[in-house]
Amino acid sequence: MSYPGYPPAGGSYPPAGQYQQAPGGYPPQPGAYPPQGGYFPPQPGAFPPGAGYPPQAGGYPAQAGGYPPQAGGYPSQAGGYPAQAGGYPAQAGGYPAAPGGGFPPQAGGYPAAQPGTYPNMPPAAGGWGGQPGFGAPGGGMPQGYPGAPAPGQQPMPAFPGAPNPSMPGYGGGVPTGPTPPAAPAVNKGYRGTIKDFPGADPLRDVEVLRKAMKGFGTDENAIIELLGSRSNKQRVPLKAAYKTTYGKDLVSDLKSELRGNFEDLVLAMLKTPTHFDASELREAISGAGTDEACLIEILSSRSNAEIQEITKIYKAEYGKSLEDAISGDTSGHFRRLLVSLSQGNRDERATVDISMAKQDAQKLYAAGEKKVGTDESQFNAILCARSKPHLRQVFHEYQQMCGKDIEKSICGEMSGNVESGMVAVVKCIKNTPAYFAERLHKSMQGAGTKDRTLIRIMVSRSEVDMLDIRQEYLRLYGKSLYTAISGDTSGDYKKLLLKLCGGSD
Repeated sequence: MSYPGYPPAGGSYPPAGQYQQAPGGYPPQPGAYPPQGGYFPPQPGAFPPGAGYPPQAGGYPAQAGGYPPQAGGYPSQAGGYPAQAGGYPAQAGGYPAAPGGGFPPQAGGYPAAQPGTYPNMPPAAGGWGGQPGFGAPGGGMPQGYPGAPAPGQQPMPAFPGAPNPSMPGYGGGVPTGPTPPAAPAVNKGYRGTIKDFPGADPLRDVEVLRKAMKGFGTDENAIIELLGSRSNKQRVPLKAAYKTTYGKDLVSDLKSELRGNFEDLVLAMLKTPTHFDASELREAISGAGTDEACLIEILSSRSNAEIQEITKIYKAEYGKSLEDAISGDTSGHFRRLLVSLSQGNRDERATVDISMAKQDAQKLYAAGEKKVGTDESQFNAILCARSKPHLRQVFHEYQQMCGKDIEKSICGEMSGNVESGMVAVVKCIKNTPAYFAERLHKSMQGAGTKDRTLIRIMVSRSEVDMLDIRQEYLRLYGKSLYTAISGDTSGDYKKLLLKLCGGSD
């Protein structure tokens, strides 16, 4: 028996409360739907049909296209079962209801609502289209700004003004999802490879050095073993102790006994970090040609206090301010970048204001990708003044906003020294150990070794983050830094570098 006039003309099916006959609806017969007490199993023609599921033609549910809807969820296909207010809860004794009493959504369908009702309110997060399959191909409407924030993301607080239609919407460039950590993973504890030697005595240590250099030949192994097992604060006092004990200059004696890269490495290890940085900046500026990469490396990776100390030492040692030296040896926007970094005045707060990060990302986009030409001064202002945690969030927001990494945007918008300088600043801020791992790799890559870079990084980072640099080197290049140094250097120079490296991974 078929059921003409389904769905009922007057209201939802079944109506709330007592069953009422509707014009064209189902006259309640014994054994019909909804079944009355005592009529189970139902009589022929009743609901549910006795012939099993799916029911025969003419029965309930409707013909092809009806219940259940196909994958993709609500709205159902043409001719389907349009849900009325009140939903499709099965009555006692009728067709078994889905768990929770609701209409069971198919894969990818509309999310289930409260028990007994068909969902008719928008989801709490993400707005209509937040779930895949709700009337929109490809997973619904784009998330983020402009519009509601994506699930798992913070709403954009106090974003000034109305959305700018010329700016791409957040989430429009890349798939949205939970915001990843803005900062690289931080390993706890001491991350250097050189530590204080227990019970080190400068007077005994200088005896070892004097004995190693006295007489015929030099005991390089004794020098390597001693300097390679002392921290910087234990090595630097050796110069004063040597002069006190022997009335001679330790540096002069070492220069007369040692040669080449091994000599340069030993002398670098006897300087304080800030004196060493100042001397490296001096060499980068006044040597044959300008070593722009060295200038960026030091100025982008040191703290405000370290940069301010370096500028004091530079003026005292060389009779000229670091800023004047930079200005006289560089030009254009690259000079402005270096001068800004050399002020040592970067914001060093650890807190991040998400709304400010979004604004800075918009400014960078407006200064580069959006316009013809590039406003390098806007990049300079943001990259040199903002805190490193803030900038990591800015880079993330930029990626979310326009689907492009900030480094690629810089490479597409700039050229020459200012391009390489800006990219180096971004890389150093994103992940400092990975930046130094790349610098070490380039120093040993190709014909010849850039020994000055290799020495500077191995000495300056051996008590800072050499363990992290080793991890990044292995991750990026598939072999340990120890192995790379062993294959690219030799002799006593190699032995002392490997002491600084601290071991293989």
